Amino acid sequence: MIRLTRRAALAAALALPATARAQAYPSGPVRIIVGFGAGGLADLTVRLVGEQLSRRLGQQVVVDNRPGAGGGIAARAGATAAPDGQTLIVLSTGNAINASLFRSLPYDPVADFAPISAMVSFDLVLLTAAGSRFRSVADVLAAGRQGGRLTMATISPGSTQNLAAEWLRVAAGLEATVVPYRTTPEVLTAAQRGDADIAFESFAAARGVIEGGQLRPVASTGERRSALLPAVPTLRDEGLPDYAVTGWNALFAPARTPRPVIDLLNRHVAEILQEPAMRARVLALGVEPLTNTPEAMAALLRDDIALWARIIDRAGIEKQ
Repeated sequence: MIRLTRRAALAAALALPATARAQAYPSGPVRIIVGFGAGGLADLTVRLVGEQLSRRLGQQVVVDNRPGAGGGIAARAGATAAPDGQTLIVLSTGNAINASLFRSLPYDPVADFAPISAMVSFDLVLLTAAGSRFRSVADVLAAGRQGGRLTMATISPGSTQNLAAEWLRVAAGLEATVVPYRTTPEVLTAAQRGDADIAFESFAAARGVIEGGQLRPVASTGERRSALLPAVPTLRDEGLPDYAVTGWNALFAPARTPRPVIDLLNRHVAEILQEPAMRARVLALGVEPLTNTPEAMAALLRDDIALWARIIDRAGIEKQ
């Protein structure tokens, strides 16, 4: 009997015509690696998409949560997986930030992955306490520019929220201190108590205190107003035309995954997230559905890496 090693079997599979490989895919359960714990936004999003993807592919889709090292553990596992489409990986804005913030990583976010599609996007929200003297962005900017030192609460250093706050400090010319907290509840509590003048968080994370009236959203960070907070102006609306921060979670495969497999998955993800019922479920999580082509996702990743590199440099943040 002739026994093929895993490497030999993979080489034989890759030698098949592209159409044959796509028709044979998937050959078993599909694993999606997520660099965040169960119950988080990325996890919930991929479980919604994975449920529908499983029905379309006729195979089980398994979510493999591997939190730690700022998403590095998951990214490394995805980068070294076989490029056959049986293992996929969720990357996020955090991976683009890490590429600019760290001198070296155990993976290359551009070279080691093949983009499939974005899945969701989310803006950040600037929040003030319900009883705060800052009732608008104009109030915040005026105070920060007139010698009144502001405090801005965010989660940990190097997070999207933290760097977005640092960028606002520099871009708007504010006298401000960005104070990082360990957890989102601590950030929100600091703003409610008045320990911080402003909190930077995602709508999804702050939804409860916004809807409960404890914190007031005075601006969002996107290029345009969010469908989730249409009455809240953007920082661009308020006189900062070059300022925009939008986070994303996207589906990738290991580099060298056959293009027909990438295209098949891209089509499925796009169709899944265009379904009205699915869009409603995603919006209920506090994020917005977003799909794009593999080429557009590759460009978004590269552009974000360059953007965060500029922000880190302008804010005077030392690389780690």
